[in-house]
Amino acid sequence: MNEIVPNAVPREGQDAAARRVAGALSPAAIDRLLADAEDAGVGIDGEGGLLQQMMKAVLERALQVEMADHLGYEAGDPAGRGSGNSRDGRYPKTVTTTAGPVTVDVPRDRTGAFDPVIVPKGKRRLAQVDDMILSLYARGMTTRDITAHLKEVYGTDASPALISRITDVVSDEITAWQNRPVDEVYPILYIDALRVKVRDGGMVTSKAAHLVIGVDVDGIKNVLGIWLQDNEGAKFWLNVLTQLKNRGLKDALIVCCDGLTGLPEAISTVWNKAIIQTCVTHLIRSSMKYVTYTDRKKVAAALKPIYGAATESEALSALDQLRDEYGKNYPGLIASWEHAWEEFIPFLAFDREIRRVIYTTNAIESLNYQLRKITKNRGHFPSDDAAIKLLYLGIRRIEGRHIDGDGPIPQGRTRGTGTLGWKRAMNHFMLAFPDRLPL
Repeated sequence: MNEIVPNAVPREGQDAAARRVAGALSPAAIDRLLADAEDAGVGIDGEGGLLQQMMKAVLERALQVEMADHLGYEAGDPAGRGSGNSRDGRYPKTVTTTAGPVTVDVPRDRTGAFDPVIVPKGKRRLAQVDDMILSLYARGMTTRDITAHLKEVYGTDASPALISRITDVVSDEITAWQNRPVDEVYPILYIDALRVKVRDGGMVTSKAAHLVIGVDVDGIKNVLGIWLQDNEGAKFWLNVLTQLKNRGLKDALIVCCDGLTGLPEAISTVWNKAIIQTCVTHLIRSSMKYVTYTDRKKVAAALKPIYGAATESEALSALDQLRDEYGKNYPGLIASWEHAWEEFIPFLAFDREIRRVIYTTNAIESLNYQLRKITKNRGHFPSDDAAIKLLYLGIRRIEGRHIDGDGPIPQGRTRGTGTLGWKRAMNHFMLAFPDRLPL
């Protein structure tokens, strides 16, 4: 679809235009409009309101400007005589706008070649409405919720099936996103999953939506892909990691993951130099679920000497002390640490600056929390594609991407999110992995 690109206008021209708009919308001009609307008994919003009438007037004027540009002459200009094409009346068309349904008179030409941009042929919604629907969907509203919202707020009838078709426009974008090139090296990869219910073969089953987050050399975190699977294993993970390798990911320094069957073996096969590290935050949380509320603060304080230890022997001493104090009451707490010990101890070999970004950058958990907020309204998804579509739109919003997927970055946002203390950590990464990071 054709687009009007604001950045095509020089900055000085934009500033001048902004001043003219401000002048046209001066307090005095608005006061006159409001007074006239009150005298005429016209409300500000709603059916036939001032805002709707203004929307109609602006759209129709924009269409007239487009027609003049298409024909090459203004209405009534003698220059149009003998041009081979001319205006041929108008036809009414009702479009959904952010001010509600608006019926506009669309001009047409004799040859039928006029293809308006502001109100495209075959479209019954302005682009802003589609953007709004995508935004509401990405925030967790179901298709029926959005239908009710549009009816209640804008007086617009839009079926859940129509809402679903509107959100389907991102399908090609998802495919491109899932296959896009990635960086050659990521200092940190996080791999984890969240559960979603999906209808499959007439039955609703629980599937794992696996996410891989890469922290690049600038400390920016981005989701590299989504993989939906009901059962993971070495074969599944080998396929996932091979896909990433084929997309350009040649090396990962540290891969943080938790208890995913077959994943450590697949990592060793694809990136044989990668250090496999259990997520310390997840380990703490999983062990704390065995502790009663009254003892949680004391146990949390007792865990700090373990993951804050300078050496493995110091950590073992702290674990022995934890066992002596709480092993009798909370054997599950101790078992959690003993079971994950071999995957935990690589953490102790890192400099404290690297430890800090691995531990405090709880990227996966934060992302999963936000994604769970938008999936909790669904009892289940009708298909795998529907689940991936919602997760992708949620990720796109969380990462600060523009709603159209490749537009300008919203003010104050970046593509992806940063990592606190990354510059200090990166200096130690360069010392620890001198030949594996790009200069």
